[in-house]
Amino acid sequence: MKRNTLYITGAGVSAESGIPTFRGQDGYWTIGSKNYTPMEMATRTMYINQPAEFLAWYYHRFASYRHHGPNNVHHWLADKNLITQNIDGLDGKAGNQDYIAIHGRLDKITPFHEQGENVEILDAPWDEIDESNLSASLLQHFKIHNNPTLNTSLKPLVLLFDEYYTDLYQINEAQQRMKNAEKMVFMGTSFSVNITNIALDIAIKNNIEVEVVDPNPVILPYRHVKYFKQSAQEYIQANS
Repeated sequence: MKRNTLYITGAGVSAESGIPTFRGQDGYWTIGSKNYTPMEMATRTMYINQPAEFLAWYYHRFASYRHHGPNNVHHWLADKNLITQNIDGLDGKAGNQDYIAIHGRLDKITPFHEQGENVEILDAPWDEIDESNLSASLLQHFKIHNNPTLNTSLKPLVLLFDEYYTDLYQINEAQQRMKNAEKMVFMGTSFSVNITNIALDIAIKNNIEVEVVDPNPVILPYRHVKYFKQSAQEYIQANS
């Protein structure tokens, strides 16, 4: 019988596709805007109060990588039980039809709504944006006049720091997969986001075996952990 292994991936998996990790020297969270830090930019509050600045930052820091392609690790994970923290969509490009993008999708947007409401998921208009008049074009395509309007304006499908996991991000399905897993493999993650804490808590409560794949792995407070001090690429080569 094939073992039920759940893979949980972070930014390190997409690094070989040319997408900066979040907390590396050139990472997203080391690069802010002219007036705000990254931690201030990636918030619902910023989207509401400074939509032009928020969208321009998001466009430069994320949407500029929208045409990058998957690497060998994404292709290896294409038939695996997978939850990714990455919004780049590379797992879908590699052919995984059932993965959970727990923090959202770069290529998708939704109507601006109160968290927890059911809303339609739409294709993002990035290729229609006029970079020569960036702010005005972004506001136009996201249907924002001065500030976002509920159920009219549009918002990137991304979980921001002052938002919480809802079923829009498949949180209940993700937690069920964690509970059903016989083994969890964490690849390329710094364990600095809530979803990894949720997964580790479930692993501890259910005595689930854990593997951590990272050149500089975080040491976890759990005795059933195996550490692989290597890149995801090296790991899949050893397990192919």
